[in-house]
Amino acid sequence: MDPDLPRATRVPTAGFAGPETDPHVAPGLARPDVDAAGAAGLALRLYGLRATATELGSNQDRNFLLEVHGAGADRRVLKIDNAAFGPDELAAQNRAIDRLAEVGVGVARVLPGLDGSPLQVAEVSGSRHHVRLFEHVAGRSLVDAGYLPDATLRALGSVAASVDSALEGFEHPGLDRALQWDLRRGADVARSLLAAVGDPDRALRVAAAVDAAEQALAPLASRLPVQPIHGDLTDDNVIAAHGPVTDARGLTVIDFGDLALGWRAAELAVTCSSLLHHRPGDPLAVLPAVAAFHARSPLSVPEALALWPLMVLRAAVLVGAGWAQTALEPGNAYASERMDHEWLIFETATCLPTEVATAAVLAELGLPAHAAPTAADDAAPGALGMLQDAYVLDLGVESPHLAEGSWLEDGIEERLVAAALTRHATVVLPHGDPRLTRTAVNSRTAGATVPLALQMYTNVPVGLRAPWAGTARTVGAHSLELRAGDGTRLLLDGVVPAHRDAGRVGPGDALAVVPASYPGRSGAASIRIATADAPEAVPLFAAPGHAPAWRILTPDPGPLLGLPARAAPASASAEQRRRERLLSSAQERYFADPPHIERGWRHHLIDADGRAYVDMVNNVAGIGHSHPAVARAAAEQLRLLNTNSRFLYRSLAEYGERLVALAPAGSGLDTVLLVNSGSEAVDLAIRLARAATGRRTMVALREAYHGWTVGADAVTTSAYDNPRALASRPEWVHVADVPNPLRGRHTGPGAGAAYAAELAGELDGLARDGRPAAAFICESVLGNAGGVLLPDGYLRDVYAAVRAHGGLCIADEIQVGFGRMGSGFWGFGLQGVVPDIVTIAKPMGNGFPIGGVLTTRAIAEALGEEGMFFSSAGGSPLACRVGLAVLDAMRDESLAENARDVGGHLRRRLEELGERHPMVAHVHGAGLYLGVELVTDRATLEPAARETASICERLRELGVIVQPTSERQNVLKIKPPLCLTRESADFAVDAIDHVLSTGW
Repeated sequence: MDPDLPRATRVPTAGFAGPETDPHVAPGLARPDVDAAGAAGLALRLYGLRATATELGSNQDRNFLLEVHGAGADRRVLKIDNAAFGPDELAAQNRAIDRLAEVGVGVARVLPGLDGSPLQVAEVSGSRHHVRLFEHVAGRSLVDAGYLPDATLRALGSVAASVDSALEGFEHPGLDRALQWDLRRGADVARSLLAAVGDPDRALRVAAAVDAAEQALAPLASRLPVQPIHGDLTDDNVIAAHGPVTDARGLTVIDFGDLALGWRAAELAVTCSSLLHHRPGDPLAVLPAVAAFHARSPLSVPEALALWPLMVLRAAVLVGAGWAQTALEPGNAYASERMDHEWLIFETATCLPTEVATAAVLAELGLPAHAAPTAADDAAPGALGMLQDAYVLDLGVESPHLAEGSWLEDGIEERLVAAALTRHATVVLPHGDPRLTRTAVNSRTAGATVPLALQMYTNVPVGLRAPWAGTARTVGAHSLELRAGDGTRLLLDGVVPAHRDAGRVGPGDALAVVPASYPGRSGAASIRIATADAPEAVPLFAAPGHAPAWRILTPDPGPLLGLPARAAPASASAEQRRRERLLSSAQERYFADPPHIERGWRHHLIDADGRAYVDMVNNVAGIGHSHPAVARAAAEQLRLLNTNSRFLYRSLAEYGERLVALAPAGSGLDTVLLVNSGSEAVDLAIRLARAATGRRTMVALREAYHGWTVGADAVTTSAYDNPRALASRPEWVHVADVPNPLRGRHTGPGAGAAYAAELAGELDGLARDGRPAAAFICESVLGNAGGVLLPDGYLRDVYAAVRAHGGLCIADEIQVGFGRMGSGFWGFGLQGVVPDIVTIAKPMGNGFPIGGVLTTRAIAEALGEEGMFFSSAGGSPLACRVGLAVLDAMRDESLAENARDVGGHLRRRLEELGERHPMVAHVHGAGLYLGVELVTDRATLEPAARETASICERLRELGVIVQPTSERQNVLKIKPPLCLTRESADFAVDAIDHVLSTGW
């Protein structure tokens, strides 16, 4: 047996009836002539069911949904099979269904008739037809689901593998069929259907694609295993439970009408081709389905090589069959409606060269790309030429040359090259390293950032020699191609060819000269290698998603010039696996498939492939990622001094004075204590309150998050962060109701007073029980809930009640302070109150760990009675200089004002979404702390939690970083850096609108 074929049996394809003679592969089959009333009559006569029938779609059979009358009313599906299909074929389908059910694959079982047989016979309009009754499967077909996420694609690939594994070894006389959907004869069938295609341009495109696919399959056909396959395992024949599909367990396979012997790889090709219209223009989006199939049922190399040509053939047959069926049966609405998406399948399958798509499959599955070394593999290092004094210029995502957003400047590459040429004879821009200089911001798709060529500039001419024997030919005045005997090509552009005419050259013969370069006036010389499997046209750059394929097809030419080979970058999934080996599973992460982020600038994040994202969630980098002033302040201070706050140095007092000056006039908030994080700040605030009041009880709100230290966690009541939060609070924490004006017990104008009155009563009760409150802690805006604004007057009344009982009021401003709300520096200003203790952290250091407490002198001094206070890095010279730089930037760049203006515009745009999308129940917040609450029902406010998570994943694909928040995880958390522009805000809202419109 062929070592590549460890499973299944190979059978010859000769001897099949041709498409012109076999009724199964005729241009179309008219459906049985039966209407809903006739179907209801058959249900009663054959199955004893009184039911109302509603027709379902089908190309060549008739399917009806039966609503059964009477007690225990239920649903069934009645199928009247085309007369062209005999009893052996249908019996094989029934047995296959039973076989799959036995191994746990979800299927709709066949139900017996009144006579106990699963296969009934009836006369319909003078023709004899078989009739079957199936279980009804609740859920939805995925065909009209719009966008399908990667998790769903993986589930479909997995279920296809399960079906094929279960059918392996299945034998039945009804399997030996000749169908138009058998891709072993796909090219012949597609050509036979071309005459039906009414659009001549489309017919020509289909014909060309069929020829190319047939040519690609010819050397593989005899090596492809054959076995029983479902044959039509598509998005239309898989029923999914309502809600996001995350694995194969929620899928049910239906419609075994095309069950037959076929290439095993064709099963996967049919599934994958059906998925293409869900991601139009993005053919490689089906790779998760391919990988999932391979994980359960490994593909051989020949099968992997055949997969994409088979997908193209399937698409071609679909297009032709759709035209033929509508011509045969103009009233077949099902066939007519499917024609547009069948053409979309074809366009998507063919929008990328098959060679590239096939290489992408090999790369995804980790299968070998070449059976033998290529001419490039055999060439000696430096065989093209040895570069002298060559400098490899880094234009990648982590390049030190592209700081402070210079990568966005026009002409930056040329300026950097020109500067490097003043120090070196030759400057090389390497192959394969994603270039940050080609990154596009505010873009739904990744730009073509990955170079497929090595580019070089030189001060002096550089001669290039043939690295292998072959045929050289000029392609224009400054381009040359050298083709080896195995088909490997060396492509040179921006050179002076040594020969004007095509001819044979030997290793070491002169090929071309790279002339002296003048960046900005003359372009770079480009050197590419293309393997024999590469398409004729090879671009200079590729998008990151296509790069793994192109790296196979266009290997690095650097070694031919004596340079070290560039290693392919690790994938984001590999980096995630590396992290998982080292860290606890308790470590939180964003996204199921997280991007590998390595750079930030202002409100943009950039991944290792040069893909830019609008960061709508990162309030830690309050003044923007990689702020130059913060970077300079940190670097300068590190060169001078960094020690701890027990030493005397100027910056600690300077920073303290600046913070105190930001407190409301007359507030008495005149003392600062500095730590390293928000959790520490909350912990310290609790200690201060206890020391100042001599009490222990803390009052916190339900659904709150305040940190992870022992003290901060004690007042954290979020059941999402800790499902046992309410049951596990220590006895010194009293939990009060959260005043959520949308979801709480009290709504409307009087909600604030009602909630405050309830809390005042609880404070009375604590006092009566001998547990008077030391302090009440609350975020000034409910950040953990998604920026929910407190009801009017709530803090005013609560603070008064707390103080009346001798307690203190703590405002947690860690998320909502520092200008974020757009109306003053502090979030508590929205309620017109002044707290006794303020906790601050996240934005203080713009990502550098700084936290602090702002309070009164009397409260701060009470801490001294319990012992000395000290934090090793809190208030260090470095922390203070960074903190001062942040405050300077906020002032100089008017960032609080930007939060007000851009935040107001953003909120209005988000509220407009609610006018078009029922899922948008409410927009919370103010300034640049907003939350979009998503529900499945506006009347009941049922949280759309699973949908929200999926929407965030989809937004990531479109270049927007947003995360779910709230106890119910159904709020889009929007708290970007305060430098967010109106342009990027609009881009983000448009992306949300697109996702809500097209699916997730």
